[in-house]
Amino acid sequence: MEIKTVSIIGLGALGILFGHHLSKRMAKEDLRIVADKERIERYKREGVYSNGERCDFYYVTPEEPVSPADLVIFTVKFQGLPDAIDAIKNQVGENTIILSALNGISSEDMIAEAYGEEKLLYCVAQGMDAVKSGNRLTYDHMGMLVFGEKKPNVITDKVKRVAEFFRRTDFPYEVDLQMYKRLWGKFMLNVGVNQTVAVYKSNYGEIQKEGPARDMMIAAMREVIALSEKEGVHLTEEDLEYWLSVLATLSPEGKPSMAQDVDAKRYSEVELFSGTVIKLGQKHQVPTPVNEELYKRIKEIERKY
Repeated sequence: MEIKTVSIIGLGALGILFGHHLSKRMAKEDLRIVADKERIERYKREGVYSNGERCDFYYVTPEEPVSPADLVIFTVKFQGLPDAIDAIKNQVGENTIILSALNGISSEDMIAEAYGEEKLLYCVAQGMDAVKSGNRLTYDHMGMLVFGEKKPNVITDKVKRVAEFFRRTDFPYEVDLQMYKRLWGKFMLNVGVNQTVAVYKSNYGEIQKEGPARDMMIAAMREVIALSEKEGVHLTEEDLEYWLSVLATLSPEGKPSMAQDVDAKRYSEVELFSGTVIKLGQKHQVPTPVNEELYKRIKEIERKY
């Protein structure tokens, strides 16, 4: 069954990035941006821009009766996920496939609880250096979506349908036969990069060069490697080197989402990163001093808002 209709919920950096790309390659009403009435009115009034170009989006409210989408993509912040899960109920039907581009290792379980594991493909967004300021997104590298089944070494009909859709719409993608390990690898990267850049109030350039920030980032990532062993995922130093090579491709002036949150005095996803690491460390009696330090420093920054 060919994917023809797509619903995106969450018009942050990734939502704008993906939506703008697809809007140039799909019939307007086949690409739905799901948002509440107030947000839609603001988007229409103020506009949404990607690299200086105003996006021409088709908006629907959660209450609007629509036929189910073939593909639903979650691009909300983790704090907004429970509301988003409820908001897309009219978009989900028997054959809908769901991708979550959220950071961390928790969103898939929450979505599966509501709509069923069988609708989900595991997914990570990587390689993009998008920066969002207000209603304007800028980026040098679009990156890609990597997806696959949680079970290793299988390519299902769901995977083939999404791959064919992305191929048809020139959307950069990769299918991974070890997707759950990839998800943990991206989590490891986020734990190191997002938190360190936020604490140093800097950019990717700060951690692409040798120095105390890069050392802190790598130490935080190694704590995730130790925990992955206990969780049966088995990340290695080779995985760490792979993700450092991904980091090296990003624009030095770019910033991860948590650093952008700190700049804008928004509360961050720290619970998703070091918060999760600390809990897993307690569960397995594995020390996590670097993540505990990052957690403390980010909380201190947020207390001053």
